[in-house]
Amino acid sequence: MIIDNKRLAEFVEIYGDEKTLTADGYDDCIIGIDSHHRIVYDQKKIIDSLAKDMTKEEATEFFYYNIEGAHVGDHTPLYMTVLE
Repeated sequence: MIIDNKRLAEFVEIYGDEKTLTADGYDDCIIGIDSHHRIVYDQKKIIDSLAKDMTKEEATEFFYYNIEGAHVGDHTPLYMTVLE
């Protein structure tokens, strides 16, 4: 499912609150929202997206350091590995 800006705004309005944060540029990697109103992302999708412009190793390192490692408070988004 691809989430455009309008659908993301609707999603956050229904399931989130005014403190819900998103990771810019990765709306298509959203897989849900938790009970504390934190957006949940599929980390493999984010890494795959990053790997379009860099190696898989660079993308993985970038993800863990710059995205997952960017804690911005209690409403920081969550990143999960989805088991297939």
